[in-house]
Amino acid sequence: MKSLLLVFIGGGTGSVARYLLGKYLNSPTTGIPYGTFAANVLGSLLIGIILGWALKNNSLSSNTALLLATGFCGGFTTFSTFAYENHVFLKSGDFMTFALYAIASFALGILAVFGGMEITKAL
Repeated sequence: MKSLLLVFIGGGTGSVARYLLGKYLNSPTTGIPYGTFAANVLGSLLIGIILGWALKNNSLSSNTALLLATGFCGGFTTFSTFAYENHVFLKSGDFMTFALYAIASFALGILAVFGGMEITKAL
């Protein structure tokens, strides 16, 4: 039960943070979802740092990992919103924005995880 509560608290906090980021960064004028993009890249960097730190130091408890990695990062990043936004780009015929957004999100997300892991190695 404690594990579920930790994921719930972390997920709720991450979801609120993502909502606020989207509220202030998503562009209603251009329709470009900068907030979702930032949340997914930052969340990837954060999970790389969290899990990299855990591997390096063997000091992160399973409860802390549930709260931060599974809960917060899981609530903060959002594949479903990313998929929907790509659907909107495709449906409107905006193939260039679709390609740039999808490729940049995927590539930078992977690089951010690796970057987070490297940051913890340097600490």
